[in-house]
Amino acid sequence: MLTEVEVKQAKAKEKPHRLSDQGGLYLEVSPKGSKYWRYKYRISTGAQRIEKRLALGVYPEISLKNARELHREAHALVSQGGDPSLEKLEQKALAEVASLNTFGSLGEDWFATQSPDWSLTHAIRQRRLFGKDLLPLHERAIDKITAPDLLGVLRVIESRGALETARRTNQVASQIFDHAIAMGLTESNPALGIKKALKRPISKHHAAILEPRELAAFLRAVDGYQGSLIVQIALMVTPLLLVRPGELRHMEWGEVSLEEGKWLIPAAKTKRRRDHFVPLASQAVRLIAQLKPYTGDGQYVFPSARGGERPMSENAVLYAMRGLGITKDEATPHGFRATARTLMDEQLGMRSDLIEHQLAHAVRDATGEAYNRTKFFPERIKLMQRWADYLEDLKEGGGTISNNVSIFRKEA
Repeated sequence: MLTEVEVKQAKAKEKPHRLSDQGGLYLEVSPKGSKYWRYKYRISTGAQRIEKRLALGVYPEISLKNARELHREAHALVSQGGDPSLEKLEQKALAEVASLNTFGSLGEDWFATQSPDWSLTHAIRQRRLFGKDLLPLHERAIDKITAPDLLGVLRVIESRGALETARRTNQVASQIFDHAIAMGLTESNPALGIKKALKRPISKHHAAILEPRELAAFLRAVDGYQGSLIVQIALMVTPLLLVRPGELRHMEWGEVSLEEGKWLIPAAKTKRRRDHFVPLASQAVRLIAQLKPYTGDGQYVFPSARGGERPMSENAVLYAMRGLGITKDEATPHGFRATARTLMDEQLGMRSDLIEHQLAHAVRDATGEAYNRTKFFPERIKLMQRWADYLEDLKEGGGTISNNVSIFRKEA
């Protein structure tokens, strides 16, 4: 039998060599001096007996005493007709499966599966909610997480006053649980019953101009803007194009065809991660063309005042509106999407599905299929030109236009 001193003083040789203890337990010393505990045993497989070896660990992490205890457990299993090597593999497999079934690992898999269809901004937001706010659940087995467990995490978020963040975090958790259910790794979604238990945030909408007379006043005010021409043009096209402020700021000359009157926003820049065509009405073409001599040699149509290699600041149009005396409670750049949706419907009687599609919202046809980027493009060209003509008429006369344009109306 070995002693602790013999194990400690065992020296390396030119080839691996063994120091036997008892019952098949031995210490293997490598040429580099590493020391490994092994157990040599035999098992019966039918009419044959096969010799096998089981790794018990590395010295000194596993002492002589520890090695003998592990050997005793393995030897007992062999005596009962078992195979400790298979047992070890099964335990390892179970441990690996358990690690894959944690909320954190399934969240990573959910993110990898879904994020390719998201915009960069949305992906960053979802990643932050999963990686930061749901972190306390990451090491938990997903099928062991209860509604009170999740609610406790969300209450911490609420305690810092972030009620909307708590709501969005619960939505992310719900999607991860649904992902796990689809994979057969859990049977219930505890996030579903939590929604009513969360404190309700005060709804905040992008302030928007919804009255034709107020919109006419805004359009005339923009004509009198005394700041940068680039910012003024951005102000003028904001109500014309119906895009999100970030999409407008990142408009590139390479995406725009003034001759064809269209702008293709690539999927990487859109919220829904799909290419989006924006028909350019003649008024929009004339306005954007004014910038060609000033910014046409660069990448962005609306470059930053600090240098053409970056797009315009996200606050440039907002500050310009404030400079015109328009408060945050009256209108925001994003709010013009709501302006268009409301007035196109109420004043021009345009088809709601065309409006929603032009706003790049999720629109599905009668079969449930999402419309592609070119669906109804001829009708959308007419829609955008009609809207631009309406805005021009408002600015010049301040009145309204009748809604007898049949091509935009839904069939009864």
